[in-house]
Amino acid sequence: MSGSSKIALGVALVIGLVLGVVGGRVGFGSTGTASLSRIAEDRGLDGNEAEAALLTYTAPGAHDEYYLMASGGHSGQIHVVGVPSMRLLKTIPVFTADSWSGYGFGADWSEEILGSSAEGKDPTSWGDSHHPALSETDGDYDGRFVYINDRAHGRLGFVDLRDFKTKQILDIPNLQTSHGGVFATPNTEYVHISSMTPEVLWGDEDGYAPLEDYETAYRGVSTFVSIDQETGRGDLSKSFQIELPPYDQDLADSGKLVSDGYAFINSYNTEMAWGGEVPLESGSITNDYDFMHVINWRKAAEVVEAGDYEMVNGMRMIRLQTAIDEGLLHFVPEPRNPHGVDVSPSGEYLTVSGKLDPNASVYSITKIKQAIEDEDFDGHDPFGVPILEFESVLEAQVELGGGPLHTQYDGDGHAYTSLFVESAVAKWALGPAEGKEGDDAWKLVDKIPIHYNVGHLVTAHGDTVSPHGKYAVSLNKWSVDRFPKVGTLLPQNFQLLDLNSEKMRILADMPIGFGEPHYVQMVKADLFADSWQTYPEPGTDPLTMTTSDHAITSGEERIEREDDGLHVYMSAQRSHFTPDIVRAKKGEQVFIHLTNVETALDATHGFAIPGYDKQVSIDPGETVTIEFTAEKTGSFAFYCTEFCSALHLEMQGWLLVEP
Repeated sequence: MSGSSKIALGVALVIGLVLGVVGGRVGFGSTGTASLSRIAEDRGLDGNEAEAALLTYTAPGAHDEYYLMASGGHSGQIHVVGVPSMRLLKTIPVFTADSWSGYGFGADWSEEILGSSAEGKDPTSWGDSHHPALSETDGDYDGRFVYINDRAHGRLGFVDLRDFKTKQILDIPNLQTSHGGVFATPNTEYVHISSMTPEVLWGDEDGYAPLEDYETAYRGVSTFVSIDQETGRGDLSKSFQIELPPYDQDLADSGKLVSDGYAFINSYNTEMAWGGEVPLESGSITNDYDFMHVINWRKAAEVVEAGDYEMVNGMRMIRLQTAIDEGLLHFVPEPRNPHGVDVSPSGEYLTVSGKLDPNASVYSITKIKQAIEDEDFDGHDPFGVPILEFESVLEAQVELGGGPLHTQYDGDGHAYTSLFVESAVAKWALGPAEGKEGDDAWKLVDKIPIHYNVGHLVTAHGDTVSPHGKYAVSLNKWSVDRFPKVGTLLPQNFQLLDLNSEKMRILADMPIGFGEPHYVQMVKADLFADSWQTYPEPGTDPLTMTTSDHAITSGEERIEREDDGLHVYMSAQRSHFTPDIVRAKKGEQVFIHLTNVETALDATHGFAIPGYDKQVSIDPGETVTIEFTAEKTGSFAFYCTEFCSALHLEMQGWLLVEP
């Protein structure tokens, strides 16, 4: 049999099997089988590829089972991707202005958010969003909120998942930059964000210290941002920090169940190298071990409430010596240059992977607690932090391959670890706490090559107490030859993996051409069944999620001159603005309070004044305010930027600025 005949037979068998299951339901007969087989053959698909197409195909009007909440990297945003379709569903602007939604281009609520985060920065500056953290209840996603850090500026963004809009950006004091330190505690009491590169905390009066003073003046911090359970907002006045040594704190995770109340942070560069004559690249990998930070955050919160802290740049901080004296901070040796610490569903196992070690090292929280109680220490670090005895807290080491990084779980006793150097994903069995015993425990089960150089990966609910398994997504840094030529800057590549088959397999590629996503969380879509698609109250202020003071209904439109300027109470409705002529005087402050009075689903309007560089998007039931100074005289045509109806082009008006 020829190769093409074998392909055709494989395709026919796959399609025949599918049609045998659903044929009676959808009315396919032999003609349908032959047609689908011919299409697959014409496109050069073998049986596995045709099956993958069927498994990922999401019919027009059908919905995905899961969402990926993906960091947008240098775009500064969050991207929502459907699974299994791997379609981009939405971009949520967070740290960077976005012209489509008008975020940062005129709407008072978005300019307030970006402006409030701009201490020492231009509010329109860029962001590098890294690690999203969905809110949790009892250790599982609850669909209420999502938080994300800005790697570039040490900021924490908050998105309300009722309307999928950013509501707060916090500049975290004493924290210059953060990599992967973001997680929510199991009931979202706190959202954690830690430093990556140490910052000068104990310099001169100008906050300066030379690099020669690295050990004495530079410090890291672990920050626990207190979350208001009603609004989701962080409250820095109720938050606290723990001073850390000047190592580079990296990825972090929250304990759960048996490890609830603890936080775990990777670190590297325990050598405290800072470059110069000895490059950081080589100077930071001379030690055999770096330190996993074990933090008792629940006890730390008690210490803060008892008043044992100092105010440092407006933030309550537990000093390093206090953390040592109170038993809040312990170190666990981990293979040098690690880049992942991930807590298993039971909370018992902590998986650490080091890029320079082919093994996943697994620690036991039970053993860690016992070692702390017994003071089973292997000395102290240069700052006096106790170092737990490695052999006393290690549960197992599993050889996986070249360059292990990050781990997720499937709820069936398996872990999945990305292998950056090897460009592969490894599936391996955990131990008794996750249901694997004897010869079935602590061993490599499967491995699949991916394309190429995987960083993070995710499984469905894979960092919660109740992982779903089913799918994994590999976040690949290189795409090389996977997509058509698009110039010298190539897209990243998300690859969807099937975890239900006997062996892992790749189902789909998705080019990511809008930044470098670093981390994602995969969440069941039905958690968002009650999210809003129109605002429940006409005239809702998206920042407060309550009725705006400037909201109007049809018939209440008006223009009023007040002491502070010209106030225009305007409505937007298919296909007109009311009023559609605004007369201002040069130098006058103008406030356009704009309400979308539509109640129909998807009836979004835009409002742009090109001559004044203003653009907003207003969803059904939303009220926004656009404020500006009428500095330029002339006639400026404003218009609706969303194609909203057959008379969309006629939805326009005039701003007249008189001398």
